[in-house]
Amino acid sequence: MSEEKMTYAEAQEIFERLLKLDYHPVAIKFFDSLEEAEKYEAEKKAAAKITFCQFTAASRMANYVLKGTDENIMCDNCLTTFGFREPSDEEAKGHEKYVVDPEFAKEVLKTKPRMPLGQMKAFLTAPLAKTPVEPDVVMFICNPLQAYHILNDYIGAFKVHPLQFNHTVNSAVCGGVVWTFLTHKPNMNTMCSGSYTSGKTEKGEVNVFIPGDQILGVARQLKYRTEVCHGASFPYTGTEWPGLDVCKKCPMVKFKDLE
Repeated sequence: MSEEKMTYAEAQEIFERLLKLDYHPVAIKFFDSLEEAEKYEAEKKAAAKITFCQFTAASRMANYVLKGTDENIMCDNCLTTFGFREPSDEEAKGHEKYVVDPEFAKEVLKTKPRMPLGQMKAFLTAPLAKTPVEPDVVMFICNPLQAYHILNDYIGAFKVHPLQFNHTVNSAVCGGVVWTFLTHKPNMNTMCSGSYTSGKTEKGEVNVFIPGDQILGVARQLKYRTEVCHGASFPYTGTEWPGLDVCKKCPMVKFKDLE
C-alpha cells in the first residue's frame, strides 16, 4: 500500500462511499490550553449545557464544528472522565444500578478511563472532512458490519492482530474517546444508557474509535483493498459493501461471465 497523500475530506468521502455510512466520522481534539483552542473557530455553540455525546451527535448528524469546555457539559460522568474533577462517592451512587453493590460501584467509577486531572481545558468535535486541526481521535457510529470492515482495515494497515477493546458500564462515548486517546489503540464498544438516550445511538449501532494520526492509514487501506479486490465487501469479495449477501458455498446462487 502506497503512502499517497490524502486529506481528511478525501478520507471521509472514501469511508462514506465505500462503507455506506449513515453519519459523518467525527474528529475529536483535546486542548491543554484555552489559548490553543481559541486558534480554531467553531460554527455553532451550545445554547445550554449538554452531554459530550450530544456534541458528537451534532457533528456527525448536523455537520457542525463545535467547541466546548467543562462549562458546557451537563454529564457528571463526562466531567470526571475528561479530568475536569475527581471521582466522588456521590457520583459512585449513580453506578450502583449497574452492579447492585455500593462498594464495588466505587471501584467501577475509579477504574473507568480518565484524563489526568486538570490536563484538558477544552475540546473540539467536527465532521472529519471539516476538522480545522489534526484530530486526537476519530469516532464512527455505525452498524456492526461497518465496524467489522473499519477494524479489519485498521489491522491490514498497521499489522496489529488481534484487537482487544475496552467496555465500561457507562461513559461509552466520553470514556471510549479517552481510552483511545490514552492508549493510542482502536476501540469498539456499545452505547451506554446516556449515549442511547442523549447521544442518539440506535440499538443496532456501535461506537468505533481510531487514533487520529492513524485514520488516514485506515482510509488508504480501505481504498487500496477495494482497488485490489474490486470491491469493499468482505462477505462477498469483488462486490460493493455489503456485497452479494448469500452463503459463500451456496450452489444455487452463482453468476458466470457472458461468453
